Amino acid sequence: MSNHLFDAMRASAKSGESIFIETIDGQRWTYADALRLSGQIASAIDVLGVRPGDRVAVQVDKSPQALMLYLACVRCGAIYLPLNTAYTLAELDYFIGDAEPRLVIVSSKSRTDVERIAHGYGAIVETLDADGAGSLMQLARDEPADFLDAARAPDDLAAILYTSGTTGRSKGAMLTHDNLLSNAMALRECWRVTAADRLIHALPIFHTHGLFVATNVTLIAGASMFLLPKFEPEEILSLMPRATLMMGVPTFYVR
Repeated sequence: MSNHLFDAMRASAKSGESIFIETIDGQRWTYADALRLSGQIASAIDVLGVRPGDRVAVQVDKSPQALMLYLACVRCGAIYLPLNTAYTLAELDYFIGDAEPRLVIVSSKSRTDVERIAHGYGAIVETLDADGAGSLMQLARDEPADFLDAARAPDDLAAILYTSGTTGRSKGAMLTHDNLLSNAMALRECWRVTAADRLIHALPIFHTHGLFVATNVTLIAGASMFLLPKFEPEEILSLMPRATLMMGVPTFYVR
């Protein structure tokens, strides 16, 4: 059995040396880099005891390494649970208690406080910072890159995304490998995204649009992106001559 979602992502890059991510400081990540680092992180997650079907809760700043962590979870069969970086400790207590993750990944500055919560639910905590540092990356550094992807069928869960909670307590929406893949493929076709496109990615990656739409469509098309840590109008305007796509929300366009 194949890994339903990641196999499609892997097949979409025509060349491993094609650019996947470019950052505002000029760093470039190829698809080969993404395969290598996501394999190392997947190996580290496996060493930590995460098995296919286990949940991995992630509350970290946006970075290339954070996207590699998402890919690593897909590869090792873990269920990825993105959490808003603005959530308070009380809110994290609810989400961790409700989702029961095996592993929680947060920034280094939050580790001590989050550990008090996570350990009470039997979860372990590692760190990943905006600059790519943290205990998870230290573990991954010594792990092999040739990770054997876990077998995942179309109906296996790939992610849990919590609702906004406007009408009650937030609820975890369960998303399968085929939910994410079919959505990305449909949008790629509708928007006619190809490997020649370059996206300005200024959305947060703890929301469905920034992660499961913008990122997955880029991957499925074998396209590339400018990965911005946050929305900055001047930065976006300066990148527009070199880009073909931008995805945003109404507040982006108003500003």
